[in-house]
Amino acid sequence: MRKVTFGGASSLDNFIARTDDSVDWILWTKEVGEIMQTYWKTIDTVLMGRRTYEVASKSSKGGGGYPGIKTYVFSRTIKKKSSKKLTFVSEDAASFVRRLKEEDGKDICLMGGGVLAKSLFEAGLIDEVGLNIHPVLLGSGIPLFYEMPHQIDLELVKCQQLLNGCLVVTYSTKK
Repeated sequence: MRKVTFGGASSLDNFIARTDDSVDWILWTKEVGEIMQTYWKTIDTVLMGRRTYEVASKSSKGGGGYPGIKTYVFSRTIKKKSSKKLTFVSEDAASFVRRLKEEDGKDICLMGGGVLAKSLFEAGLIDEVGLNIHPVLLGSGIPLFYEMPHQIDLELVKCQQLLNGCLVVTYSTKK
């Protein structure tokens, strides 16, 4: 069965972007690039919610898709046609991801999208949480995690301190 990993860069106070969607606080380094290059080899699918898609499509020439990666955007309001790179999904995300995990392929990355992640955590479909925690307190912004009706227990898989002061942590979800 394919593994679903949720995560990305976050501030120490749980934000993935400022309130205006900017991520100018992210400390990108060659060291992070190498970690990400290794990670991208393990996946062939990206999941994102509407808001993450809209931000990504504004900041990329590819319209929010990733080369060689199948991208699914979950939205009930976007009325664009799907393409080779992007598939828009309006059905229940948990049901769709449950089926996707059963298909052959590499692992699946849930990109950004705390709202989408909340529904997948509640359905027990997220297997791993990977974070690049930055040494900054933004004070406000777009949260990585939203309130959930129950606790999600995690087990530390890996913790790596980077030269720039960031911590890259990986947790598996206890099932």
